[in-house]
Amino acid sequence: MLIADSGSTKTDWALLYRRQDGQMVDSRFQTQGINPVLMSEEEVVAVMRNEVLPELERVSGWPSADVCVRFYGAGVRPDMESKMQRTVSCVFQDGVPAGGRSVSGSFSSDLLGAARALCGHREGIACILGTGANSCLYDGRHIVANTPALGFILGDEGGGAALGKRFLNAIFKGALPAAMRDDYLEQTGLTLSDIIRKVYREPMANRFLASTSLYIAGHLDQPELRQLVVDNFRDFFRRNIVPYGRKDLPVGFVGSMASHYETLLREAADMEGFAMGDIVKSPISRLCEYHLADLETQEG
Repeated sequence: MLIADSGSTKTDWALLYRRQDGQMVDSRFQTQGINPVLMSEEEVVAVMRNEVLPELERVSGWPSADVCVRFYGAGVRPDMESKMQRTVSCVFQDGVPAGGRSVSGSFSSDLLGAARALCGHREGIACILGTGANSCLYDGRHIVANTPALGFILGDEGGGAALGKRFLNAIFKGALPAAMRDDYLEQTGLTLSDIIRKVYREPMANRFLASTSLYIAGHLDQPELRQLVVDNFRDFFRRNIVPYGRKDLPVGFVGSMASHYETLLREAADMEGFAMGDIVKSPISRLCEYHLADLETQEG
């Protein structure tokens, strides 16, 4: 079984297989990200052929093995699932005699991956907090409700880009000390004109906004800045989690923002009356546990 957790920047892979002596082997590696919304089929194929296959071919027994793929990724919307299935199957069957290798599996959103990693087969609320933000209500197998994330311009409360917008607004409009504004500009070598250009004229404005987190995390001894981070998380709960109407369920998180600001995230959850579930920086290990449990059940 080949399991993947993919964002637009990187993909974490885990190859799980049972040796002849019955031992389960878990081989891990990383490649660049695969996002079918942002990439053409040719670009996806290039990553699979140039980065994934060489890693798999290092594993004894792989060339003759059938393939079961469990892929969770950013941009894998329902209308993209067949594209991913077709593309990946083509790569794994390339150069193999007809009927020599079967390819099966599933291609799902990174949000479903987060839910299965955080909740397993239990009901719960699962969230992603990284550059962007997303959440869902999960019934133990499937996503049953999702508050639309809307992206960093219209939404993404709680994420790194949303925090960056709050921070830059605050330092230039006087909600944070002028000394902090001057220190930030000096440390980054930026000017207000540079920031305006990066946000409004250059690509990947969301990543630039999220990059302010590096500065913010090092200055949380400033009460006003600490409160700004807490307010960002409280806004996430109010706008994204409250609509589910399930304060009886724990709220779990994956992603760098949740991991780096865990203390403040827990503080915000408590203020909004939610019980926290697990916080996991990367879901790949939990996804392996989830699918191994299913595999063992089938074998049993």
